[in-house]
Amino acid sequence: MQYNHDAQGYWKATLALLTKIMIIWFLVSFGAGILFADVLNNIKLGGYPLGFWFAHQGSMYIFIALIFYYAKKMGEIDREFDVHED
Repeated sequence: MQYNHDAQGYWKATLALLTKIMIIWFLVSFGAGILFADVLNNIKLGGYPLGFWFAHQGSMYIFIALIFYYAKKMGEIDREFDVHED
């Protein structure tokens, strides 16, 4: 693997990852919990309306998954630009 020591490329890759994660965060927290709650409430999950579930429990599961995804992808970006810790 060839390493790239490009600071602008590293920053661009980091911002792209953060942008994707923030969009998902927004869609899950504000979108599923508030904006699309009425539509999602027509679907039941464990006896509860899906919009309610996302607003109270589902969003936390997604946020935890986003933390692990971010850590994995940042590790890959760090290795790609040779700024990783050994």
